[in-house]
Amino acid sequence: MKKQLLVTTLCSVALLIGCSQKADSSDNQKTAAPASEEKRSAILPPTHPRNDTVLTPDVLLTVNGQPVTKPMYGIYFQDRAGRIPGADKSQEMQMTVLNELANVLIVAQDAEAKKIDKRPEVAATLALLRAKLLTQTAIQEHVKANLPSDADLQQLYDEKYAGKSSVEYKARHILVKEEAQAKSLITELEQDADFAELAKTHSTGPTGKNGGDLGWFDGDQMVKPFSDTVKTMEAGSYTKVPVKTQFGWHVILLEETREQPALALESVRKAMMTELQQKVLSEYIQGLRAKSKLEFNEQAGLKKREEG
Repeated sequence: MKKQLLVTTLCSVALLIGCSQKADSSDNQKTAAPASEEKRSAILPPTHPRNDTVLTPDVLLTVNGQPVTKPMYGIYFQDRAGRIPGADKSQEMQMTVLNELANVLIVAQDAEAKKIDKRPEVAATLALLRAKLLTQTAIQEHVKANLPSDADLQQLYDEKYAGKSSVEYKARHILVKEEAQAKSLITELEQDADFAELAKTHSTGPTGKNGGDLGWFDGDQMVKPFSDTVKTMEAGSYTKVPVKTQFGWHVILLEETREQPALALESVRKAMMTELQQKVLSEYIQGLRAKSKLEFNEQAGLKKREEG
């Protein structure tokens, strides 16, 4: 995964040129275009003159002096084979993929000779791909090196879950765009109108067709204004005043509540692991930002400098 961006870029080119010939590597080298003497893209290894290329067991072939190493080929083969149903690792398949990779590099070299990599949009894309790959790798290595210990998990569990029961709520709601309409619906409820039928007729939310049924949810699952209101209601009651959220105006009917026992550590281990890893990542990034200098272009309407 951490090399997927590079692989995707290479494979996209390979699909365009549609190569699957079985010629040997020497045939490919005979038809290759001369490589540019320009400095090569940061995405690809630098090109060396043919007579300077040092062949080692790690180099499978060279393309105009540019070595194709076993790690480079392995990354390409893994992705390429993953897109071919029933692909195997036979000698024939390996040579097919190796020749395909050679053609990718040949086309890339030709593009560099034409200075395509110097075009602003292409150069920006290459720089961004490189930055993303480096970022992805650095993050994965940092998180892996700072995995939460059992003690960390136990501490978080004690703080958030141990001995703490929770309340779940079963409710219905009617969602409308205007406050006036919500007030009108409350008036109808005061006249013994059926809540579910009103929801089916008037609610703009996806639950309207089900009579506004939201099922069971915990106290923090909904958006804050909605959750805060539900927590103050008694089972069997509906809101006398419409509740405003970013989605519109709600009329809420709380049908039932039930208490849930404290969760066992194992049942929340995965969630806690994710939470702690996110904390590690956040601290890592914030630490780097604290040592960095960010300046924004005032001419673009942004602040000149941002701290943190």
